[in-house]
Amino acid sequence: MNIAIREASLEDIPHILRHRRRMFEDMGQAGSDAITATFETFLRDAMPRGRYRGWLAVTDDGRVAAGAGVAIVDWSGSPADPQPRRGWIQNVYTEPEFRRQGLARRLMETTISWCREAGFAHISLHASVYGRPLYEELGFTPTNEMRLKLR
Repeated sequence: MNIAIREASLEDIPHILRHRRRMFEDMGQAGSDAITATFETFLRDAMPRGRYRGWLAVTDDGRVAAGAGVAIVDWSGSPADPQPRRGWIQNVYTEPEFRRQGLARRLMETTISWCREAGFAHISLHASVYGRPLYEELGFTPTNEMRLKLR
């Protein structure tokens, strides 16, 4: 079976939302309707403005097997990267029946390539235990980021 990588469009939002919900469920976090609604609002605004780019792995019969995206967020810059934007990779997800076929790697390579061509100095992501080995193989390293939970 041939699986092609293509850029996601507004018509693909239901697939992106499904992947986001399933990704959180696979990590043991409930993917609530509120989170899905919030992300749909974000996508409908961000995609036409070029603030979210996504890619899907699609079978030759039209099934969406996997996806990944990058949110482009405003950033204040830093000495290491003075740009006023950052890329945050999100929603890397492969449907269970398509796992272990290299789709996440292909999607990550596509996303990284696009980010490089778009001039990003750095890109970030939050890794699940499932994705961490792949991200490390692709050259991602832990940072000194810390987090304080307020709620």
